[in-house]
Amino acid sequence: MAPLLPTPPETGTQQDLPAVKAFGYRRAMRVERARYFLAAVETGSLRAAAARCGISQPAIGQQIVLLEEELDVVLLTRSRTGVRPTPAGQALIEPLTRLVTAEDGVLDAATESGGAYQGRVAIGAVSAAAEIVIAPIVGLLRKDHAGLRFFVSEASSTEIEAAVATGDLDLGVVSEPAGPPPTSVSRIHLFSSSVGIVVRVDHLLAERDSVAWKDLETWPIVTLREGTVLWGRLHDALPAADVVVQSASARSVRLMVAQGAGIGIVGSAGHPDDDAGLRWIPIRDAEPLRLCLVQRSDTRPSRSALTVRRLITEQAEGLDVDGVAARPASRAAD
Repeated sequence: MAPLLPTPPETGTQQDLPAVKAFGYRRAMRVERARYFLAAVETGSLRAAAARCGISQPAIGQQIVLLEEELDVVLLTRSRTGVRPTPAGQALIEPLTRLVTAEDGVLDAATESGGAYQGRVAIGAVSAAAEIVIAPIVGLLRKDHAGLRFFVSEASSTEIEAAVATGDLDLGVVSEPAGPPPTSVSRIHLFSSSVGIVVRVDHLLAERDSVAWKDLETWPIVTLREGTVLWGRLHDALPAADVVVQSASARSVRLMVAQGAGIGIVGSAGHPDDDAGLRWIPIRDAEPLRLCLVQRSDTRPSRSALTVRRLITEQAEGLDVDGVAARPASRAAD
């Protein structure tokens, strides 16, 4: 019976290398790189493709370059306006799509044969994100992925990013700090949230459509604890702010304000519309908070972590720019 593949050349000299390449003995291509290429083609942007795939933009660019080297073709034309496939890249879209689909089928079959995801996913979230992003997906995890175990921890953004960097957390949802993330951690923008004050409806500022930071100089302030992004924003704008309460969560800020402790500093994403007796007012000269998903950029998340990440992303897509829920979370594709 004839062999499935031609017999490779006997010798291993330098001049024989082209023949080895012709006989198909190159290292196997990583399917994940095909995913990155297809995402870049579909979105027309390395940045958008990176956000979709959950890795950093430099990382996805590097992986596509490695794919081009493996296939020995140029796949993308890069410009200031984005990316588009070359003729060679266009010709490879269909076979690479089949390759990715085949891998998905294998992974799904393996999951079904095991009954359910059995992994454990540790998630960190700032308090407002825990309320409007993480809490709504908990029920979906219980319902659709009963075998998946999860752990949720509320902390500051810097604490969460540090824990993701060390591997103590798989994923995090944070308010983007001013500085860069730790090495090996990437941030993926989810949505933005305006910064404002929350006051009782009988407060002197309650009739304002907006306020400025300087309007708050003489008022007692209730804010999140030191080390949080909002605490930093407040003290950058008002170094001598009269802080009377430092709370652990946005919900605690609202409760303190309701009891007359002072004016609360919170994002719009942390203030529900049904807070009776309270009113949220934007600070017009405050930069919006950018809520980001954070994960390690040097390793691929587990299948369980990918499931949770997709649910987080889907929930975030249902929020408008000020963090107000537009629709409930729905089941994400696995």
